[in-house]
Amino acid sequence: MSSTTISYKNHRFPPQIISHAVWLYFRLPFSLRLVEEMLLERGIVVSYETIRRWGRKIGAAYAKRLRRKKPSRKDICHLDEVVISIGGRKHWLWRAVDQDGDVLDEIVQTRRDTKAAKRLLVRLLKKQGLSPKRIITDKQRSYDAAKRDVMLGAEH
Repeated sequence: MSSTTISYKNHRFPPQIISHAVWLYFRLPFSLRLVEEMLLERGIVVSYETIRRWGRKIGAAYAKRLRRKKPSRKDICHLDEVVISIGGRKHWLWRAVDQDGDVLDEIVQTRRDTKAAKRLLVRLLKKQGLSPKRIITDKQRSYDAAKRDVMLGAEH
């Protein structure tokens, strides 16, 4: 697997400005014109069309680098479930969120028991590759029972 390097060759602006503009556009819900105004407030005169071209040229590689955060053993995982209605029937949306607020995994189940919690934890382990250091949940007992089966090393 080769890592994609971003080339800033033949650009008028330094790489820090280009990467900051692309980061503002892709990471936050800002429009191109709003990014242009934010850069103008900092004394950087660049058109929204130039920011759009930067996004097309290096945006995919930059977004891929943003998403490539490797899980670490010191991570904290918040687990929670909420009831939703699908087609008039009650279902449970189970979610796993990391300490930065990024959704790691989510599943929809018709039940709220140990089997459903265990399924969420198994999927989370497969996606992340290693278990988090700490799991924060509400006081539901199914999480504790599922954690005993799946994630033995995690603190609850």
